[in-house]
Amino acid sequence: MTFEKTPGWLDWFAGPSKPRFQLPAGAVDAHCHVFGPGAEFPYAPERKYTPCDASKHQLFALRDHLGFERNVIVQATCHGSDNRALVDALQSSGGKARGVATVKRSITDQELQDLHAAGVRGVRFNFVKRLVDFTPKDELMEIAARIAPLGWHVVIYFEAVDLPELWDFFTALPTTVVVDHMGRPDVSKPVDGPEFELFLKFMRDNPNVWSKVSCPERLSVTGPKALGGEPNLELGAYRDVVPFARRVVEAFPDRVLWGTDWPHPNLKDHMPDDGLLVDFIPHVAPTAELQQKLLVDNPRRLYWPEL
Repeated sequence: MTFEKTPGWLDWFAGPSKPRFQLPAGAVDAHCHVFGPGAEFPYAPERKYTPCDASKHQLFALRDHLGFERNVIVQATCHGSDNRALVDALQSSGGKARGVATVKRSITDQELQDLHAAGVRGVRFNFVKRLVDFTPKDELMEIAARIAPLGWHVVIYFEAVDLPELWDFFTALPTTVVVDHMGRPDVSKPVDGPEFELFLKFMRDNPNVWSKVSCPERLSVTGPKALGGEPNLELGAYRDVVPFARRVVEAFPDRVLWGTDWPHPNLKDHMPDDGLLVDFIPHVAPTAELQQKLLVDNPRRLYWPEL
């Protein structure tokens, strides 16, 4: 089956640089995706976009190039609740990948057990309206109650402006809750302003809430190019995101994760160099202790507690 990529959206960057920052041993890329390939794993009819193919082989090659030991693969909305591409990648990883699936209320207990055996350890609830259609909250709460006995967690993806409306639902979830990309803050606003302070309060008031401090390429207003026009973090690339991510890492060092978000779906303005994204890490986690927690200890505790 042939799928035509959504016009205007960029392909992932095929020549990532080698990071200057050396990752600690056992580092985990805790947020990445596989797309198709569409000929083998068709995209969902209800999808809001069609990506370029991004296979498990390409993901694992990137993992090795960047210096990560493991991946957490998150089910992409373009595949809906058909988790076959995700499961195939997990089963091909030799135990080096865990997964976050998308499921519907109709999933059977046996299907949940099969996903667990494949390496799935969470489900994702997406509230970004441009990406998904609305799912009733009672259905999501029912799913959360069913996965809780498996020790799974819920990953939530939302826009910062929607947090007040979603607060009560999020705080009622019976599992660990992991927020994608710091709840997508508006980094043109002050880091100590009321909008981001609300997100920090959300984490302070709810010790079961974690956050990924990922995706500066999505959040930045200044972008990847800084002084001299070159994408170089030392010269200021994505510099406007650093204070937000660093504040979360330093305030909640035991509840943060980091991931590349490869292959960076839905981007139109620029496609990031994943090596440069790795070099973003020491700017938001400036000490070896914080880097160890962010990249090794925290993701292992959540996804590989048996290690």
